[in-house]
Amino acid sequence: MDVSLAGWLVVAVALAAANLPFANERLFGFVPLPSFGKVSPPAGQARTKPFFVRLLELLVLYFIVGALAYALEYAIGNVFAQGWEFYVITGCLFVVLAFPGFVLRYLRKRR
Repeated sequence: MDVSLAGWLVVAVALAAANLPFANERLFGFVPLPSFGKVSPPAGQARTKPFFVRLLELLVLYFIVGALAYALEYAIGNVFAQGWEFYVITGCLFVVLAFPGFVLRYLRKRR
């Protein structure tokens, strides 16, 4: 695989994965959630995912995208050692990529 294509693939997967927790009410897009000690919602309303679950899902997806990036880097040939600075920067970048999903979920006016 070409280096440029692998880089763009990682960016595209990271953008999709960062917005996935805010796009639906299921865990990782396909696992239905149990109730979290609350009474089930009235008929016709969907159960909402708590914010801490969304953050935990975002953290897990960050590591999944990191593993994909590592695998692509390994397939290309050179795997470079990274310090803690790399992980802090990529974590912040992942949170920035999640901003559109956060805005659509929490900041958009509902009419």
